[in-house]
Amino acid sequence: MKYVIAIIQPDRMDEVLQKLEEKEIHLVTATPVLGRGRQKGIAEVYRSHKEAGSLLRKVKLEIAVNDQYVQPTIDAIMGAAHTGNIGDGKIFVLDLPRCIRIRTGEEGNEAIG
Repeated sequence: MKYVIAIIQPDRMDEVLQKLEEKEIHLVTATPVLGRGRQKGIAEVYRSHKEAGSLLRKVKLEIAVNDQYVQPTIDAIMGAAHTGNIGDGKIFVLDLPRCIRIRTGEEGNEAIG
């Protein structure tokens, strides 16, 4: 099991969720976040709106997947979030040692589905 965390541009979220759905990846948590990368939060024009300050708006997606879904998850995010511009985001893949479904008590791969 793996825990995939993706930091993406807010305007790419619908496309990313659609690509994940196409690959039968349904369990996603999305959180609006602020952050900065190499651009150090330098003000930039984003969808005709100037973003100022040291932190820019992003969306953090958290996805728990069984091992066979790791690469399809990465491919879906990369395909939908990529614009080629600075600030497209990052994907982190972490080991997930344990997962428990609260409703049933199922653990491991069964808990993720």
